Amino acid sequence: MALMDIELKKAFTEMQINKLETTKKINMIDMKCDMVKKGKHKYLLTERGTSGLSDHTRVYQSVGRMFLLTDVQNMREDLKSKQEKCDKAIELLEKKKEFLQKSLKDQEDGLRELVQQRKEADLAAK
Repeated sequence: MALMDIELKKAFTEMQINKLETTKKINMIDMKCDMVKKGKHKYLLTERGTSGLSDHTRVYQSVGRMFLLTDVQNMREDLKSKQEKCDKAIELLEKKKEFLQKSLKDQEDGLRELVQQRKEADLAAK
């Protein structure tokens, strides 16, 4: 009986540690997803703000810490590609989050099953 209790205690401890680590990872994914969504929104607002300009209007485009002179059409194409990259990044982050949540749920289910087996074994022993 004591051996079973030690095994259960060990399983619960491992589960708690894994749950904390997984929760941290999920929170980090949520933060990254929010950052990417804000970036995408910024690109969308910039595109909308320049929609009234003709395609050959010269504008300055931010590239890192500098600005390059380009035309609106090139800037819009660049903004579209950045938005597509953001969409792909969000999709990837959501998949990672789903995987982590599923693995956590599977581990919790396994622990519940282990506890149920112990209860059944204790009842059979009595």
